[in-house]
Amino acid sequence: MNVIGFDDGPFAREHRGDVLLVGVVASGTRVDGIVSGKIRRDGANSTATIAELVRRSGSGAQAVLLHGIAVGGFNVVDIHALAIDLGVPVLVTLRRPPDLAAVKRALARVPGAARKWRLIEAAGAIEELLPSRRASQAGKDAGPRVFVQRAGMSLEEARNVVRATTLHGNIPEALRVAHLVAGGVVTGKSRGRA
Repeated sequence: MNVIGFDDGPFAREHRGDVLLVGVVASGTRVDGIVSGKIRRDGANSTATIAELVRRSGSGAQAVLLHGIAVGGFNVVDIHALAIDLGVPVLVTLRRPPDLAAVKRALARVPGAARKWRLIEAAGAIEELLPSRRASQAGKDAGPRVFVQRAGMSLEEARNVVRATTLHGNIPEALRVAHLVAGGVVTGKSRGRA
């Protein structure tokens, strides 16, 4: 399965302007390529930038993966518009569900807060990706648990994507590597978990 996963580079709290965005193309868990671009801190260009980077990658990606629905602070991705534009599903993965009340309070301090909150709500419910019922009944470990939001795919398809693209832990390899590359480029070293 070919996927492309995106993560942003770290930035200082007081930073304003552009933030690095890295996309990692992977076939299953094997890294096949990297693309990069810039998105505006707390801006509104993440959806268009991601679409352009996916096209530029020439990867034939069967899904776009994001670690969270926003990059560069509160540059919120319209996952449904992105899925329609590219004609492939979009899967947002999270280690744990966010405190949406705290997100809404923080969002109130950035430009375009009402539009961004609508995008967050429109992304749909945050669902825990539990093992399939068939695997549970068979007593099999169906892989790591993770929380997801999805556009253009069923929950079972999301489970299959995560299972097919995760090497270690509970985050797909394309996202893990995107996190490491973005951190390494911006700070000169890679550290931390995606």
